[in-house]
Amino acid sequence: MNCVKCGEPVPDNAESCPQCTGNGGTPPPNHLVWAILVTIFCCLPFGIPAIIFAAQVNSKWEAGDFAGAQQSSKRAKFWSWLGFAVGLFGSLIYIAIQALGLFAVAAANGAQ
Repeated sequence: MNCVKCGEPVPDNAESCPQCTGNGGTPPPNHLVWAILVTIFCCLPFGIPAIIFAAQVNSKWEAGDFAGAQQSSKRAKFWSWLGFAVGLFGSLIYIAIQALGLFAVAAANGAQ
Protein backbone atom coordinates (compact mmCIF):
# COMPACT_ATOMS: atom_id res chain seq x y z
CA MET A 1 0.00 0.00 0.00
CA ASN A 2 1.22 3.52 -0.77
CA CYS A 3 0.75 6.65 1.31
CA VAL A 4 -1.89 9.00 -0.10
CA LYS A 5 0.10 12.10 0.86
CA CYS A 6 3.64 11.31 -0.30
CA GLY A 7 3.20 8.16 -2.45
CA GLU A 8 5.88 6.21 -0.58
CA PRO A 9 5.24 2.53 0.14
CA VAL A 10 3.86 1.82 3.61
CA PRO A 11 4.37 -1.58 5.26
CA ASP A 12 1.15 -3.53 5.84
CA ASN A 13 1.65 -3.63 9.61
CA ALA A 14 2.43 0.11 9.88
CA GLU A 15 -0.17 2.41 11.37
CA SER A 16 1.22 5.51 9.66
CA CYS A 17 3.59 6.47 6.88
CA PRO A 18 7.15 6.57 8.19
CA GLN A 19 8.07 9.17 5.57
CA CYS A 20 5.48 11.87 6.23
CA THR A 21 3.58 10.58 9.29
CA GLY A 22 0.35 10.61 7.27
CA ASN A 23 -1.79 7.57 7.82
CA GLY A 24 -3.09 7.62 4.28
CA GLY A 25 -6.61 8.53 5.35
CA THR A 26 -8.55 11.68 5.76
CA PRO A 27 -8.54 13.74 8.94
CA PRO A 28 -11.63 13.75 11.12
CA PRO A 29 -14.11 16.60 10.61
CA ASN A 30 -12.97 19.73 12.41
CA HIS A 31 -16.46 21.26 12.87
CA LEU A 32 -14.95 24.74 12.49
CA VAL A 33 -17.84 26.26 10.53
CA TRP A 34 -20.34 24.89 13.05
CA ALA A 35 -18.23 26.26 15.93
CA ILE A 36 -18.04 29.73 14.37
CA LEU A 37 -21.78 29.84 13.72
CA VAL A 38 -22.54 28.77 17.28
CA THR A 39 -20.18 31.45 18.59
CA ILE A 40 -21.79 34.19 16.51
CA PHE A 41 -25.45 33.25 16.76
CA CYS A 42 -25.95 31.12 19.87
CA CYS A 43 -23.61 31.25 22.82
CA LEU A 44 -20.23 32.97 22.86
CA PRO A 45 -18.84 31.30 26.03
CA PHE A 46 -19.37 27.80 24.63
CA GLY A 47 -18.44 28.72 21.07
CA ILE A 48 -14.92 29.82 21.96
CA PRO A 49 -13.76 26.39 23.21
CA ALA A 50 -15.45 24.84 20.17
CA ILE A 51 -13.36 27.07 17.87
CA ILE A 52 -10.18 26.30 19.80
CA PHE A 53 -10.69 22.53 19.58
CA ALA A 54 -11.79 22.74 15.94
CA ALA A 55 -8.62 24.64 15.05
CA GLN A 56 -6.48 21.90 16.62
CA VAL A 57 -7.83 19.02 14.53
CA ASN A 58 -5.93 19.53 11.27
CA SER A 59 -2.64 20.56 12.90
CA LYS A 60 -2.67 17.50 15.17
CA TRP A 61 -3.46 15.29 12.20
CA GLU A 62 -0.60 16.73 10.17
CA ALA A 63 1.77 16.26 13.13
CA GLY A 64 0.84 12.58 13.29
CA ASP A 65 -1.21 12.82 16.49
CA PHE A 66 -4.19 10.93 15.10
CA ALA A 67 -5.75 10.16 18.49
CA GLY A 68 -5.38 13.81 19.50
CA ALA A 69 -7.04 14.91 16.26
CA GLN A 70 -9.96 12.56 16.91
CA GLN A 71 -10.27 13.83 20.49
CA SER A 72 -10.19 17.48 19.40
CA SER A 73 -12.84 16.74 16.78
CA LYS A 74 -15.09 15.15 19.39
CA ARG A 75 -14.56 18.03 21.80
CA ALA A 76 -15.28 20.62 19.10
CA LYS A 77 -18.51 18.80 18.25
CA PHE A 78 -19.48 18.57 21.95
CA TRP A 79 -18.89 22.28 22.62
CA SER A 80 -20.71 23.24 19.42
CA TRP A 81 -23.77 21.20 20.35
CA LEU A 82 -23.68 22.46 23.92
CA GLY A 83 -23.50 26.07 22.72
CA PHE A 84 -26.35 25.46 20.30
CA ALA A 85 -28.52 23.89 23.02
CA VAL A 86 -27.81 26.68 25.53
CA GLY A 87 -28.47 29.34 22.88
CA LEU A 88 -31.71 27.69 21.82
CA PHE A 89 -32.87 27.23 25.43
CA GLY A 90 -31.99 30.84 26.25
CA SER A 91 -33.88 32.09 23.21
CA LEU A 92 -36.95 30.07 24.14
CA ILE A 93 -36.85 31.41 27.71
CA TYR A 94 -36.52 34.96 26.37
CA ILE A 95 -39.51 34.50 24.05
CA ALA A 96 -41.58 33.01 26.89
CA ILE A 97 -40.78 35.95 29.20
CA GLN A 98 -41.66 38.44 26.47
CA ALA A 99 -44.94 36.64 25.76
CA LEU A 100 -45.84 36.60 29.46
CA GLY A 101 -45.08 40.31 29.68
CA LEU A 102 -47.27 40.97 26.65
CA PHE A 103 -50.12 38.99 28.17
CA ALA A 104 -49.73 40.83 31.47
CA VAL A 105 -49.93 44.22 29.74
CA ALA A 106 -52.95 43.08 27.71
CA ALA A 107 -54.67 41.81 30.86
CA ALA A 108 -53.95 45.05 32.74
CA ASN A 109 -55.32 47.13 29.88
CA GLY A 110 -58.42 44.95 29.62
CA ALA A 111 -59.14 45.29 33.36
CA GLN A 112 -59.42 49.10 33.17
